[in-house]
Amino acid sequence: MGWEEKQVRGYLEFAQTAQRYHGRPIFALFCGDKDAEGKSWCPDCVTAEPIVRKELHNMPDESVFIYCLVGDRAYWKDPNNEFRKNLKLTAVPTLLKYGTPQKLVEEECFKAELVRMLFTED
Repeated sequence: MGWEEKQVRGYLEFAQTAQRYHGRPIFALFCGDKDAEGKSWCPDCVTAEPIVRKELHNMPDESVFIYCLVGDRAYWKDPNNEFRKNLKLTAVPTLLKYGTPQKLVEEECFKAELVRMLFTED
């Protein structure tokens, strides 16, 4: 079966997608919005995305990978945004295993071995 990827923007789309795949392993990468050239306002996200993508093949069968854009910088910096309040995110990029406390934040997402461990360990 392998895995599948869903790209979403904003908290509502993320929550709806996570609900739709309830019962399957869900991994999510949260990054800052991208400009017309496809470059995120968050330099760490630019660094992390290719590293995370290179490890996606290590996700368990039937996994869903949600690539979620959190919004523009001003929205992200608001301490009351829905990602901070509802998912307790503190920084982007954040890679997490949904429904568990397991997550990698900022520079941790630059380490392929940590990404691989998040995808492969129960």
